Amino acid sequence: MDDKARLTEEAAERKSQEKIEVKPIGTSVPLTQLLFDAHVVSIREHFKKSDKNFELAILDQEIRVLDGGEVVLEVVGHMQEEIAGKMKSELVGLIRQFTGADRVLITVEVKEEVEGGVPKLYTNTDKFNYLREKYPALAELQQKFGLEADF
Repeated sequence: MDDKARLTEEAAERKSQEKIEVKPIGTSVPLTQLLFDAHVVSIREHFKKSDKNFELAILDQEIRVLDGGEVVLEVVGHMQEEIAGKMKSELVGLIRQFTGADRVLITVEVKEEVEGGVPKLYTNTDKFNYLREKYPALAELQQKFGLEADF
C-alpha cells in the first residue's frame, strides 16, 4: 500500500511541475511579434505533444504579427491552407493562453511555390539545355565530344 501511495504522490508531483505558465485573465496585453516569438516554442511544443505534424509544418514557416494582434500564417498550397483553417481556433486559444493577449486574429496567406524562377525541368533534353545556358563551357564540351541528352 505504501508503494502505491508513494507512486501516486510522485505522479501528482510530476504533474504539478509540468504545469504551463498562464497569464492571469484580466491583464490584457497587445500581441506583438516579439511577444509571439517568445512563446512560439511553447505553442509548437503543444502541437508536437499532440502529434500534429501537419500543423507543426505550418508553424515552422514564417509567421508575422501585424498591428492589432493579427497573426499571418504563410502556407504553401491548398492542403496546408485547409489544415491552417482547421487549426485556427486551437491556435488562437494557445496564443491567448501563453501570451495573455485578448485580441488575436489569424489570417492565412497562400504562397505559391517559387523555385527561384527556375522552370520545372522534366526531360533530359530540358535539363541539358538549362545546364548549357547556365554553363556556356558545356556547349563547347557537347560539340567537342558529341554529347547528346537523349540516347
